[in-house]
Amino acid sequence: MSRIGIKPIDVPGNVTITVDEATNNVTVKGPKGELNQLISRLLTVKQEEGKLNLERPNNLREARSQHGLARTLIFNMIEGVTNGHKKQLDVIGVGYRATMQGRNLLLNMGYSHPVTVDAPEGVLLEVKADEKARTTSILVSGIDKALVGQVAADIRKVRKPEPYKGKGIRYQGEIIKLKAGKRASAKK
Repeated sequence: MSRIGIKPIDVPGNVTITVDEATNNVTVKGPKGELNQLISRLLTVKQEEGKLNLERPNNLREARSQHGLARTLIFNMIEGVTNGHKKQLDVIGVGYRATMQGRNLLLNMGYSHPVTVDAPEGVLLEVKADEKARTTSILVSGIDKALVGQVAADIRKVRKPEPYKGKGIRYQGEIIKLKAGKRASAKK
């Protein structure tokens, strides 16, 4: 049995879940919005007394692989419509700046031109500047965890942290292992 798939999901009182039996489409509605996810037909979704269970009829390899995945997807949807998902990125480097231009993010990352990142529907971008630490933080938030993660990865891709000084865009708390450079090897 899947260790993750057999765990029941607690459904808060302000969240309603509907399952279309014909297509196995799960719809989750909550205070922040609504999300849909198509679940494998090999699984059955059962609701009872504020809990949601996923069951599989057999131990075929495909059913086993989908069991934990489907449970995690539904759990992330419930978490998204109640609390939302967030990713924070830090812009580190002299002259590197991030500013908001309407709903879009404008990044000056040392290129000859500024880079504009469009915020897709359902994702909110915010920029916070910390004068003491000389860093700028970009907060990506929304109800869809996959979309929030993809937008954060696209922003990070504009200027990845370089391995010698660590300048660039990184996730908050990400540790970059710095290389020594030419001087360290010349002293041997």
